[in-house]
Amino acid sequence: MNYKKLILFFLLIVLSACNQIDNKKKSINYIGDQKYQNTGFTLIYDDQLRKNKKISKKIDNRSLLIFHQKIKINSFVKITNPLNGKSVIAEVISNKAKFSNFYNSVITKRIAEELSLNPNEPYIDLVLISKNSTFIAKKAKTFEEEKKVAESAPVDGITIDNLGSDEKKGNNAIKQKFLYSIKIADFYYKNSAENMIKRIKDETNLKNSLLMKKLSKTKYRVLIGPFNDIKNLERSFNEIKSLNFENIEILKDV
Repeated sequence: MNYKKLILFFLLIVLSACNQIDNKKKSINYIGDQKYQNTGFTLIYDDQLRKNKKISKKIDNRSLLIFHQKIKINSFVKITNPLNGKSVIAEVISNKAKFSNFYNSVITKRIAEELSLNPNEPYIDLVLISKNSTFIAKKAKTFEEEKKVAESAPVDGITIDNLGSDEKKGNNAIKQKFLYSIKIADFYYKNSAENMIKRIKDETNLKNSLLMKKLSKTKYRVLIGPFNDIKNLERSFNEIKSLNFENIEILKDV
């Protein structure tokens, strides 16, 4: 009798574990009201990109709306151009749109114009705004008013071209030296950073561009780079993305 009970007990544990694994496979965890920040390149929407299947959905280029693959829809984000400090508040309209993982979002031409982004180097800092923040509590009405103005106003001054081009295009393009690195993570212990570098060397072809930078006595950063052109940067980013790191960022070297 005891053996039967024991067997039944183990069967229940196995079935429960299988059910949990199955549920994990079916569910997609989107970032909601938790702290989230990512610095990297954005993709400025253009109808031609959609025709070329670089973006799967259409977005109104006059709006203050964005696509993001992880943040919940109807969430607000603050987008900043680190090169000039300009920022704008935008709303996530979809997290189902498909686009290259190299880009942390898809933004409209209106947003790019507001930030004076260089279309050949659309580098941004994106921060999720908490529902409990002052903005959500007091400024939601102001955002809606600004959104209506943006949606009724014309968009000009931004021309989207090949991101790999070195030629300066667009009235708002700012000539900057292109030099970026891929930030994998920051570690408290040096040996943890060294173990991460070893893993990347073992599992990718990115052996010569790996770097560990000591930021303080208790902070070690693992980087890949630097890169002086966007195509090599994107190629390396896509390779490291296959290791499924949580939040890879692209940092501009000073």
